[in-house]
Amino acid sequence: QSIVFAGLVCTLGLASFSANAEDNLKTVAAINENMATLAGQTVSAQGKVVKVNRGIMKRNFIHVQDGTGDANTNNLIVTSKQVANVGDQVTISGVVVLNRDFGGGYSYPLLIEEASVVVNK
Repeated sequence: QSIVFAGLVCTLGLASFSANAEDNLKTVAAINENMATLAGQTVSAQGKVVKVNRGIMKRNFIHVQDGTGDANTNNLIVTSKQVANVGDQVTISGVVVLNRDFGGGYSYPLLIEEASVVVNK
C-alpha cells in the first residue's frame, strides 16, 4: 500500500525533491530547543529581522524572530556577509555553531554562522 501511496503522491505532484532551503524550514524555537542535535548542521528558517549589527569582525549579526518560543528560545542570531534591515521578512540558511566565544565578553550559546540571507518579497 505504501508504494501505491508514494506513486499517488508523485503523480499528484505533492512530492518535491529539490534541495531548496524552504523544503526543510525549522522554527526559531525548534532550532533553539534542538541546538545540541543540530550542531554542525545547516539549517534554514524564516522570520522577521528585529536587530542588525553591521560590520562587526567582518560580518553582520542579524537577529531573527518568527513568533515561536519564549524569552529563552524566540531569537536566532545569524552571522552573514549579507545584510537585511530591521523589519524585513527573511529566509536564512547557515551552520549551527554552539558556544562561540569571540573574546571580549562576546560569547554566544547558539549562532547560525556564514548564513545566506534572502529578503522575502
